[in-house]
Amino acid sequence: MMMKTKIVSIVVICHLMFVNLVNARTPVYLDANQPIEKRIENALSLMTLEEKVAMCHAQSKFSSPGVPRLGIPEIWMTDGPHGIREEVFWDQWDGAKWTNDSCTAFPALTCLAASFNPEISSLYGKSIGEEARYRNKGVLLGPGVNIYRTPLNGRNFEYMGEDPYLSSRMVVPYVMAVQQNGVAACVKHFALNNQEKDRMGINVEVSDRALYEIYLPAFKAAVQEAKAWSIMGAYNQLRGQHCCHNDLLLNKILKNDWQFDGAVISDWGGVHNTEQSVYNGLDLEMGTSTDGLTTDGTSPYSEYYLANPYLQGLKSGKYSEKELNQKVTRLLRLIFRTTMSANRPYGKYVSPEHSEAARKIAEQGIVLLKNDKQTLPIPVGKYQRIAVIGDNAVRSLVVGGGSSSLKVAYEVSPLEGLKAKYGAETITFSKGYSADLDHRKPESKTIADSLLTAAVETARNADAVIFIGGLNKNWFQDSEGDDRQTMALPYNQDKVISVLISMNKNLTVILCSGNAVEMSWLSQVPALVQAWYLGSEAGNAIANIVSGEVNPSGKLPFSFPKKLTDNAAYSFGATSYPGDGKKQEYKEDILVGYRWFDTKKIAPQFAFGYGLSYTTFEYGKISADKKEYTAADVVKVSFTIKNTGKTDGAEIAQVYVSQPKASVLRPAKELKAFKKVNLKAGETQTVELELKVKDFAFYNDKTQTWEVEPGEFILCNAASSANVKSKVSVIVK
Repeated sequence: MMMKTKIVSIVVICHLMFVNLVNARTPVYLDANQPIEKRIENALSLMTLEEKVAMCHAQSKFSSPGVPRLGIPEIWMTDGPHGIREEVFWDQWDGAKWTNDSCTAFPALTCLAASFNPEISSLYGKSIGEEARYRNKGVLLGPGVNIYRTPLNGRNFEYMGEDPYLSSRMVVPYVMAVQQNGVAACVKHFALNNQEKDRMGINVEVSDRALYEIYLPAFKAAVQEAKAWSIMGAYNQLRGQHCCHNDLLLNKILKNDWQFDGAVISDWGGVHNTEQSVYNGLDLEMGTSTDGLTTDGTSPYSEYYLANPYLQGLKSGKYSEKELNQKVTRLLRLIFRTTMSANRPYGKYVSPEHSEAARKIAEQGIVLLKNDKQTLPIPVGKYQRIAVIGDNAVRSLVVGGGSSSLKVAYEVSPLEGLKAKYGAETITFSKGYSADLDHRKPESKTIADSLLTAAVETARNADAVIFIGGLNKNWFQDSEGDDRQTMALPYNQDKVISVLISMNKNLTVILCSGNAVEMSWLSQVPALVQAWYLGSEAGNAIANIVSGEVNPSGKLPFSFPKKLTDNAAYSFGATSYPGDGKKQEYKEDILVGYRWFDTKKIAPQFAFGYGLSYTTFEYGKISADKKEYTAADVVKVSFTIKNTGKTDGAEIAQVYVSQPKASVLRPAKELKAFKKVNLKAGETQTVELELKVKDFAFYNDKTQTWEVEPGEFILCNAASSANVKSKVSVIVK
């Protein structure tokens, strides 16, 4: 017995000696308890020149090398902003046909922005971050915060609308919540990637004022407030340099002025030059020799601009190691914050919680645009026969569209959601139109006519008709790679809607899209809903809104023009949009979206911030806590909102600021605060909001500074940019 005890003791002592020996030799970079900057310094000192260069470029479609010799892992990335992309082959865009990589599809970011609810944005980031973490991704390639400049941009559905303040407030909680999962948000596309047409090379000329006031604020908020760990460069050029290696954007603004300490990642195929990539702020080169979307085939990773060409330049003395060490430092920081973090949670995937989150986001973002004669809601049991018409009632709207295309675990279509809500025996369906027809062919016209005839008969015999149309993810619609060619509805939908209304006046039109569309039939249709792309829970969310189980509360995050020529960018002709293929000028300058409509007194079809409810709200007069302020002060405003209807609901109160007399052109008004207020039927609440006087500033492109001019400013509370309720005047000294 004593001998056995001695043997055990010796074994324990030897084990402890071994552990102490290992711990004593553990490099600092492997010790998660050490400060990150110390770990970076140690790892960098141990790496060879070849290992450093290898970290700066891709090794596969969605990964870059680590340092196997030192146990530093690869960086694995994933599209996209609405769900975690399926696994693809090492060097192909095709899906690898795994059986465990189906995801939850969350609503597109236009829908999130329409919620005007930062708390919902945080829920979105938490949920998608958990899915990315579960799939062991280090970087989520999103969210996108490029500004909605024209309704023809094919990727508008991926972004957060036309207003820099709204997108700034919505991006911060999204990024913070994603990164709480140990996954880096990669905010994109930095910057001025406001169209898909000619995106790979179009050179944007824009004033400094428009750049700083309109196109940069959301990125700045993501960097300085949310502390984003990575940024993706854009395809286009700014002032003659591609944005993925642009000295002004990446060095001066991002890394110097904003003190960004994360990694700059190129868009796939966005790098064009070794020397500019070395010196102009790029850290990680991805996708070179592809256009980021359509090109397949083996990519020569060793010949990327930041691969062998860079290595040979370093060895020959053309480049110093200073810039290389800066790049690797940022990439190591990214790794230590994500895959080598000791505090990284495990995540979860396609969970009931994520389904609930997707549905909540969808419900809060759906916008009721018109509701004459209380056509909506349609309570369960009100009608015996409800006709559902439209291709988008049954089409998958999570597939296609470019890099945001998803392989989902499930998707509830609008038709399925309505059948589940009202009962299959109540719902009759007819397609009405088909997005799969080539309307240039004679036989397609015959099929289209037969679809319309069948839809008319279905509508004629129904108590109520719900038309579900809009756009989809096909080419030249809401899709990466090119822009829409017209603002009109495709597939002859205008004719279908007009014929349906002649057959049945009890018609609701539901549009699924990420863009505004022209509406020649609007005056005839009693009810209109903007439903966006809603993801896995689309059908359930739509059914809950239509039935009245959920009261709609979304507001438009961008203006709907009546016609394309009313849009600011388009109104200046081809030199402004889309350019001549090589260059374009942002001639509307700071007057983007509602700033243009309000300042030029052009009536939009539907204004920014507009959205109806099944109840009604009454606004009290706005007041400020003082009359006079300095530029360092905070203005506290308050007003009441009363729910004057019989239904519980939520209203998004908005506060705009204008400067009547200024030394420069100022927009008629600009959004500077908002709040989503939940009100019981008959309830009154006092809304209190704070506005920083420094946010009243304009960017002086002559002095390169932000300036708040002394004088009068008008603050107004509003239900939309076109529906001001009251005003208060304050003085800035």
